[in-house]
Amino acid sequence: MITIRRAGERGRADHGWLDTRHTFSFADYHDPRHMGFRQLRVLNEDRVAPGKGFGTHTHRDMEILSYVLDGALAHRDSMGTGSVIRPGDVQRMSAGTGVEHSEFNASAEEPVHFLQVWILPQRRGIAPGYEQKTFPEEERRGRLRLIASPEGEEGSVRIHQDVRVYAGLPSTGLELSHELVPGRHAWLQVARGTAGLNGTRLEAGDGAAVSEERDLRMAGETGSEILLFDLA
Repeated sequence: MITIRRAGERGRADHGWLDTRHTFSFADYHDPRHMGFRQLRVLNEDRVAPGKGFGTHTHRDMEILSYVLDGALAHRDSMGTGSVIRPGDVQRMSAGTGVEHSEFNASAEEPVHFLQVWILPQRRGIAPGYEQKTFPEEERRGRLRLIASPEGEEGSVRIHQDVRVYAGLPSTGLELSHELVPGRHAWLQVARGTAGLNGTRLEAGDGAAVSEERDLRMAGETGSEILLFDLA
């Protein structure tokens, strides 16, 4: 079964400095029909104006991934981490027992466009942690590249949950495939461009919940970008 969540159906908030779209309930947007999917709790698409950002705030007991599509995101946290996240980078922050952080557009001239993902951890009260890795275009072009996993397989960042996250840059005429183990589920998010999922066309910002399917076939075109979540 494949259930489509169209881009235009998402929650939206425009704060001037921040234009954000919420696939699932978040902040002032609440829809009891869309509270997350399996362990995937938040999937926000954010566009932040030059020089603006999220001031210092606190998180607990959440695995947070940031995936930059355009621009650069400056990160600071109470663990002493300071970094800039650019396209191809994946940031994982385990909030655990509590962490304070801020995220700002690193540019005074160009906006930053990124996806913010929250995944529920397997258990509460773990020690906070941070990890950032780069996955070059050539590793994602025409394939699904593992970027986050429970054990940090294949050089991915390590998340504290039975979830595997893949990033792909489809090429015109090339079909990507993924097999779901029985009992597993998936969420496909089209970050840009278009993609086909088992014959269903998806546009930028669209998502798809997948259950009781075995073989996933994803077609795309050059310039498209997708994230695939393999979930328990």
